[in-house]
Amino acid sequence: MTRAIVVTGTDTDVGKTVFAAALVAALDGYYWKPVQAGLDGETDAEIVRRLSGVPSERVLPEVYRLTTAASPHLAAERDGIEIDFEGLAEAPILTQNRAVVIEGAGGLLVPLTRSLLQIELFARWGAPVVLVASTRLGTINHSLLSVEALKRRRIPLLGIAFVGGENADSERTITEMGDVRHLGRLPHLAPLDDVSLREAFTANFRAEDFLAPVPT
Repeated sequence: MTRAIVVTGTDTDVGKTVFAAALVAALDGYYWKPVQAGLDGETDAEIVRRLSGVPSERVLPEVYRLTTAASPHLAAERDGIEIDFEGLAEAPILTQNRAVVIEGAGGLLVPLTRSLLQIELFARWGAPVVLVASTRLGTINHSLLSVEALKRRRIPLLGIAFVGGENADSERTITEMGDVRHLGRLPHLAPLDDVSLREAFTANFRAEDFLAPVPT
């Protein structure tokens, strides 16, 4: 089960880190977030370590740990470094013996440098993408723009995973107009812990859908 799966969001704060934790637990795989922008409080890797329940050594270290919670290009500049796009693009993401869930930083079109966008990194990898979308107001616009950007660059799209309360019409509109698979919806959980997250994922998603061929 050596598939790399990229988890990206339609926007920041849509729940993709929690979803990534659920997915890595369901696949019993590895988690990797190459670029972490913002170090106050828990980092995304720390959240995944706490919520997924996978062994700590399968939460791989970030390549860049940037101090400021901002777009990666700006956060890197403030730390006095430049992100090595080619280095990330050539990372050996399929050398593990299990599925690798890779979480992007923010949305698709955030800049990694002053000249290169994150979506260009995903295009270089060629790994299938799961698009995480909130069900809140505005999700149709953000989701369809993201689907269009992925398809324009011929990046394989496994489907959309929604996060939040049920919004049946928005979910249907996005999947039908975007011609993209509805993978499931993860509700907001209280309490949110490794047990409740595993149970919610099992009830609302099928792990095998994430290992199936990408729809054409």
